[in-house]
Amino acid sequence: MSLLDLGIGSQIRHPKFGKGVVVESDASFYKIYFNFIAEVKTIARDYSGFELVEKKEAEYQPISITDIEKAVENVVKRNQPKEDLPKLEMAQKWIKGNLVMHPFNEDLSTKEVPISTFFHKIVMVRERLRVLEQNINNHPKLDDEERIHLQQYITRAYGSLTTFNVLFADKKDHFKGAGKED
Repeated sequence: MSLLDLGIGSQIRHPKFGKGVVVESDASFYKIYFNFIAEVKTIARDYSGFELVEKKEAEYQPISITDIEKAVENVVKRNQPKEDLPKLEMAQKWIKGNLVMHPFNEDLSTKEVPISTFFHKIVMVRERLRVLEQNINNHPKLDDEERIHLQQYITRAYGSLTTFNVLFADKKDHFKGAGKED
């Protein structure tokens, strides 16, 4: 028998512990008080070795680990950059190039990163800013004033990223801040 729908106050008869009353429940377990042993035992919801004496309806539908996993998976999928986004191309002059960073302190080593890797990171920042912008625009608890306030930070972030416009092949892909239109 499935215990997924037993509410608090439901009575069962366990083969070892005798008659018991459900006193608490969560997504995976019931806590059942057994009078015979004067103890509360934790029993898995899917345990089938008992007899139902009296059923009380559950006040809520418990959430299982599977439900939580599905919800998290859906959130992650919704917030990933879409597959059908246009592929942004790096300017030809940077292909196979390297970004070289020399520290002022000569005791420290130089860092060299392929520009394609750096370009990919910049594009991912851009996509995450877009997702953030969509979430702000669609957030049910934000009023228009709060949305505008948060949008200003995103616009400033885009403005800070205009330095990297030189990496993009097409001008239409450039970052644009709150300043003049390019």
